[in-house]
Amino acid sequence: MRLVINGILYVTVGGIQWRMLPKEFPKWQSVYTYFRDGRKDGLWQRMHDTLRAKVRHRAGRHKHPTAGCLDSQSVKTTSFGGIRGYDAGKKINGSKRHLLVDTMGLLLALVVTAASVQDRDGGRLLLSRLGGACKKLRLIWVDGGYRGQLLEWVAGHCRFQLQVVLRADDRKGFVALPKRWVVAPKRAPDSGLA
Repeated sequence: MRLVINGILYVTVGGIQWRMLPKEFPKWQSVYTYFRDGRKDGLWQRMHDTLRAKVRHRAGRHKHPTAGCLDSQSVKTTSFGGIRGYDAGKKINGSKRHLLVDTMGLLLALVVTAASVQDRDGGRLLLSRLGGACKKLRLIWVDGGYRGQLLEWVAGHCRFQLQVVLRADDRKGFVALPKRWVVAPKRAPDSGLA
């Protein structure tokens, strides 16, 4: 089973096709079957939620966060397969990751859409799918792209509120905003699993 888990991590972290799994691992069909079955029955989500809860506990925090940050990242993709669109604001052809993280930057929820999907629409899709790990959320910081209809929808359908954090008009370029820049791709510390 250790080789199966390592094979799953090899494929998902490396972003390769299942059929390209090196011969040191079990047959790709077996590894993929374990991955698929774990996805269907929620095993991977439960493992992620459990590990996040342990990291939060070690940091002296409750396992369920009360605040988070929602943002999106447009990323280039190849012309083959997958969800694609054009993000005119970022001038990127590809997909968009809508991420909700806690105040430690740990992932709570993720939705991938075409890059052409507006932040507020992707945010609504993500927020409508939140599970039990987010049951204590009361406040989510967002940028200006989430204003308008999403704020109204959240007020009418959710137990938490969105707080928009804007950059001052006189500032140009990248400015780190308080409570907003915890959404960033991070390399996970070596867990010893792979």
